[in-house]
Amino acid sequence: MEYGLPETLKTGQNELEIIDFRIFERNEDGSIYQWILGVNVAKVREVLRMPKLTKVPNMPPEIEGMAEIRGELIPVVSLAKWMKIPEEEEFKKYLLFMEFLREKVGVIIHAAKRIRRIQWSDIKKAPDILNTRLNGRITGVVDTEEGLLLILDFEGILNDMNLLTVFNVEPDKERKSKKKLRILVAEDSAVARKIIKDILESAGHEVIMTESGKQAWEKLNEIFERAKAEGKSVRDYIDLVLTDIEMPEMDGLTLTNLIKHTAGFLNLPVVVNTTLSDEANKQKAFSVGADDYLVKFDASHLIELVDKMGAKAL
Repeated sequence: MEYGLPETLKTGQNELEIIDFRIFERNEDGSIYQWILGVNVAKVREVLRMPKLTKVPNMPPEIEGMAEIRGELIPVVSLAKWMKIPEEEEFKKYLLFMEFLREKVGVIIHAAKRIRRIQWSDIKKAPDILNTRLNGRITGVVDTEEGLLLILDFEGILNDMNLLTVFNVEPDKERKSKKKLRILVAEDSAVARKIIKDILESAGHEVIMTESGKQAWEKLNEIFERAKAEGKSVRDYIDLVLTDIEMPEMDGLTLTNLIKHTAGFLNLPVVVNTTLSDEANKQKAFSVGADDYLVKFDASHLIELVDKMGAKAL
């Protein structure tokens, strides 16, 4: 059984489509609790029946083995194990075949329910007690007719499993950019914020960090009001905006669209920095005015782009 995925959404609409899937947890009384979870459709190539797995030695406990999918051998991970939920064999029915950060991975799920189209503004911050339960890897929650849906930070989850070596790329500590830039970053993943901050600061840049497109837009408007009061321009305070695409309250494409179509910000460079490595999302970013597009986490490429933006400002 396979689930066909819909075409990508129009750009700058501040909405996304997510796959609503479930992980089952058996309670002490024998009843089953359903965790309602979600992931951006753009990260999922297919939802498949559980394939045959080949065990591999000396791997993290969450990695169940390898599977051949469409002629490629990919690692398969147990989300339930990562959640510290005992996983019964009868629950292992489906596989999310995911591609992001230039990597392909299979994620075992227990049920695939539907595709939901939601507004980023409907995604709220997860309650601290719930986020703590899942190691801080919930990027947002959405109220649904079936209960609270948790949108997961898969880059953080796979980092927890030590699966993606890209997270361990270290910037060249000796390399300093010729021009120090003031960079406003919009990024909802705590893991990504730390990596990006370390890369940029190691190159000598000043970083202003925000956790969503909405926060970034509010910060930019604060800067605009200050600049206007002091008879200056926004570029006297900010040299570059670096934004993720997937964020609660306001996504990065909407943020970019606002910047590029609002007086006072028109000449402010924007680089989209995302886990989504497909050509469609790259074109969507350019269609709303992004100056460049970068797939996380290529330290040298990031510094090269920042240097390019700095050279333009000289």
